[in-house]
Amino acid sequence: MRIAMAGFCGWRRPGVSCAVGTAARACGQRVPAAPAGRLAPLLLGALIAWLPASPGGVLPAAASAQMPAESAQRTAPISPVADAAMRNDVEALRALLADGADVDVTHGDGMAGLHWAALNGNAEIARLLIRAGANLDAATRLGAHTPLHVAGKEGHGEIVAVLAAAGADVAAVTETGATPLHFAAAAGDVRAVTTLLDHGAASDATEPEWGQTPLMFAAALGRTKAVTRLLEAGADATITARVMDLVERDIMDRASERRRRTEVAAMRGGTDAQSYPVESGVAGRQLQSSAAPVTSREEQARQAAQEALEARRQTGEPIPLNYADLVGKHGGLSAIHLAAREGQTATVMALLNGGVDIDLPSAADGTTPMLMAAINGYFDLVAELLDMGADPNRASDAGATPLYAVLNVHWAPKARHPQPLEHEQQQTGYLELMRALLEAGADVNARLERTLWFTTYNRDLLGVDRTGATPFWRATHATDVPAMKLLLEYGADPHLPTIKVPQRSFGPRNDTDHSGLPPVPIGGPAAPPIHAAAGVGYGQGFAGNSHRHAPDGWMPTMRFLVEELGADVNARDLNGYTPVHHAAARGDNEMILYLVERGADVTAVARNGRTTVDMANGPVQRIQPFVETVALLERLGAKNNHRCVSC
Repeated sequence: MRIAMAGFCGWRRPGVSCAVGTAARACGQRVPAAPAGRLAPLLLGALIAWLPASPGGVLPAAASAQMPAESAQRTAPISPVADAAMRNDVEALRALLADGADVDVTHGDGMAGLHWAALNGNAEIARLLIRAGANLDAATRLGAHTPLHVAGKEGHGEIVAVLAAAGADVAAVTETGATPLHFAAAAGDVRAVTTLLDHGAASDATEPEWGQTPLMFAAALGRTKAVTRLLEAGADATITARVMDLVERDIMDRASERRRRTEVAAMRGGTDAQSYPVESGVAGRQLQSSAAPVTSREEQARQAAQEALEARRQTGEPIPLNYADLVGKHGGLSAIHLAAREGQTATVMALLNGGVDIDLPSAADGTTPMLMAAINGYFDLVAELLDMGADPNRASDAGATPLYAVLNVHWAPKARHPQPLEHEQQQTGYLELMRALLEAGADVNARLERTLWFTTYNRDLLGVDRTGATPFWRATHATDVPAMKLLLEYGADPHLPTIKVPQRSFGPRNDTDHSGLPPVPIGGPAAPPIHAAAGVGYGQGFAGNSHRHAPDGWMPTMRFLVEELGADVNARDLNGYTPVHHAAARGDNEMILYLVERGADVTAVARNGRTTVDMANGPVQRIQPFVETVALLERLGAKNNHRCVSC
């Protein structure tokens, strides 16, 4: 939502569709993400920052100074009027105009004198140039910005008024399709916005990249007064940004890649393109089914995409989800979603006062403004929306609810890049907000429909699929006993596991099951809460580098589950692991001894043949063995298969 527009979310957020402002920011898009995005897409995708060239021309001044004088004269336009306007030198400009200087000669980037007057907010120079016949709609070479765009972007309402009164085109667009009103709205200058509207600017003009309106630009940046003025002028707050279907795009990309490789193979002498596999998931299984004649390459790719999507809808065979499947769609955010993703409380309230539905879902993944705020850690805004009647049970297509989102962002995994930290700057604490949501009727046992892609900021090291996770499971995974107890007060089921989904495999598969356990069907139980408390995922890779949890919370959480809630110390997960396996993967001798004391079987063997000792003995690359744990488990009777991968 921010972390997505689409939630994406972002996302800073995932994803444009993402609500996450970062990557997502989460699941929404940040200000339209480039990908809804909280990954990433910037809502001001149309606000491409143009940088004026140096007075000498296109090259930086330092570089120009090192060039021979005659070379500099050949490459840099002689533009004394633009130079004077850039320096705000009115007297020099008057002298130049009196001598008949050309007012439209530009610098190398296309900045004429009138552009500089607009940039500097110098109304006197602007009027002088207009009286001298300056081209009101001259566009820069870089970006195609007119003086009106520049004045709007800088928030110079007086200059906008001067230019508009002189007849400047209020509908002119930049190379990215933005109008002066887009820029003025983003700057938040009410006079500029009002002037443009009064001179006929379209309040709902959309830029072509994401289909964003001036209202969206203003809302994303918290320009509340501009938002109010646009609403008064009739701007439509229900318009949503473009939705990008990542599944369809992924299929088209794969079809295009397959075609390219076929052509390369043909040029190499007929090498079979089948030796270059590029497909995966449902898309890969269906792309070869298209034999109908097509009229163009793009048409061929679109046809393959549609056939694959139709096959996905009809097939009963479970297919592992790839990244595009998890994200689904980016974009589709309205003005209130963008404001909520950025925590612009005053702007959100202005939009609500203007008649926007407080539970308006995003077009991409059904994220509401309250969920968007929760995903991005704006707890104070969530509390205000809740007080105003927002529905705490409106979930996204992935099953995310505000209750889950609050916990999720508070215990967001560690990542290699900056993360949203707004939740650390709120007056409302996460436990306080959780209680408020529960008091308002939030479903304490709501389960995720699929893993939230933005949870781990696009790089998932946790080693466990969270499909089917409840808020209680999430609290347990964070070893957050206070949150667990709070959820239990409101009827949380402490035994609900995650749900098994089709697994993605890389490399040769070995389906031999060494555990003696019955198979778990797709949709069956995956990881019970006690496994989350033991460290599920640590033996699969680098969960320890990412997993964030309550300090010193492992043992209190395990004791609470076992002693207060009766959790089974020998419960198996979908892979046949026991809690001892996961504790061993972390080298947690204290937990192992506790579980054994409570009746845990240290000799249990997982489906892949791993014993509890194997999990402590470097089961993956770069995870060194826990020597003391290996020795402890051997003394307790566990078998050591000596399968250290990292040794």
